[in-house]
Amino acid sequence: MSGRVLVTGASGMLGGAVADLLADRGWDVTVMQRRPSGGRHRELLGDIRDADAVHRAVTGQDAVVHLAAKVDVVGPWRDFVDINVRGTRRVIEALRAQGGGRLVQVSSPSVAHTGRSLAGAGAGPATPMRARGHYARTKAAAELFALEADSEELRTTAVRPHLVWGPGDTQLVGRIAERARQGRLALVGAGTALVDTTYVDNAAAALVAALERIEVAHGRALVVTNGEPRPIGELVGDICRAVGAPAPRLHLPTPLAWGLGAAVEGATALSERVPGLPTITQPPMTRFLAEQLSTAHWFDQRHTRDVLGWRPSVTIDEGLTRL
Repeated sequence: MSGRVLVTGASGMLGGAVADLLADRGWDVTVMQRRPSGGRHRELLGDIRDADAVHRAVTGQDAVVHLAAKVDVVGPWRDFVDINVRGTRRVIEALRAQGGGRLVQVSSPSVAHTGRSLAGAGAGPATPMRARGHYARTKAAAELFALEADSEELRTTAVRPHLVWGPGDTQLVGRIAERARQGRLALVGAGTALVDTTYVDNAAAALVAALERIEVAHGRALVVTNGEPRPIGELVGDICRAVGAPAPRLHLPTPLAWGLGAAVEGATALSERVPGLPTITQPPMTRFLAEQLSTAHWFDQRHTRDVLGWRPSVTIDEGLTRL
C-alpha cells in the first residue's frame, strides 16, 4: 500500500521516525508542523488549532497519521482541549470534507488508566471521565471521536504506543537525564512495579503497519509496546547508565509522592490563574506521575501483533546500546 500521507507532529522524535519510514516504504509524505525542520519531506507550516491550516494540509491526502498533541503533565485545560480534542476533530472534519480517507490516531494507554495497576491488560476502553490528568482525559476524548468516525469512506484506527523512547528523546529520556544529573530523580515506592515501554523504531513500525493494514485494524484501539516489562527502578537505572547520568538514590513512599503531587498541582493551577506568580512548567511530581511510577502497567501484545502483522525488531537492551 502507498499513496499520499500527511503526518502531523512530525517534528517530534516519533513523528519524524514515522515520516521517514513511510517515505522509505514508498509513500508520498507531507508533514505539518508549526516550525520548519529542514527535513527530507514536503513541509506545510501550520498549527493544529487553525482549522483552515488543517483543511489545506489534509486536502488531497489519502491518509493522515495524526501525532500532533499537547503532552505536558501541566498546563491550562483549554490548551489540552483545543490541541488534543478539537485538533483531532479538525482532522476528521477535513477528511470528511474531501470524501474520506484513512486516519491513524496516535493515542496513549493512559486513556484507559484509572490509577490501578494494569498487568497483562489489553486495550481497555478510553474513559475521559476517569482517566488521570488533562493529557489523558483529552486524549481519551480524541480517541473516542476518531473511532466513532470510522466508516466505509473514512477508515480510522487508534494506536496507543506506550512510553516511547530512543536517541534524541527530549520527553522520557531527556527528563530522566536532566533530573538525575541535578540529583532530583526519585523513585516512588520500592521501584519494583513492572512497566513496559516501546523503542522508537518499533513504535514507528507499528504505526505504519496500522496504516497499511487499516482494513483489518479499523475501528479498533491497539496498545503497542516492546513486550518486555521490567521493574521501573531497573529501567530508570538502565536509562541513566546509557546516557552517563547517575542512577537515582532517592525513594519516596507512594502516599508521600501522591500528596506532593497534589500540592504541586494546586500550586500550578494557582500560578495559571494569578498574574505575576511564576509558572511551573516542569513540576517535580504530580499525582499522575506518582501513579505511573508506583503501579504496574504492561500489556498483552498478542492481539495487537495479530492485527498489525507486526513484531518489535529492536529489544530494550539493543535500544539502550543505541541510546
